[in-house]
Amino acid sequence: MLYFGGLFGVLTFGLWLFCLVDVITTNDGDVRNLPKIGWLLIVLFFPLVGSIAWLVAGRPARAVARPRHLERDMPAYPEYDRPGRFAATDAEADAEFLRRCRERAEEQRRKARDTDQ
Repeated sequence: MLYFGGLFGVLTFGLWLFCLVDVITTNDGDVRNLPKIGWLLIVLFFPLVGSIAWLVAGRPARAVARPRHLERDMPAYPEYDRPGRFAATDAEADAEFLRRCRERAEEQRRKARDTDQ
């Protein structure tokens, strides 16, 4: 029985430590429902309940966490910003581009069939 109590204490401490660091490193504008200092005090003074409340109601809802240094430096879609990227300005240019892609694909298929025979 003592073993489970100690295990519960270690798990609670780990959860509390994780949530405490998470509150401190979260940007002020991303925190939900309370100011960041409020969440910090709740997690600090009520370890178990405060940690669970932070995870449920305070932590930013983001799909995938990215390293903090990358959030500021990288554009959302860097492949769209590279020089020389083709971007159609009108429907005719887009249709021409797609036609050339189809022709190139057909040529590659013909070459593949010829080498197989």
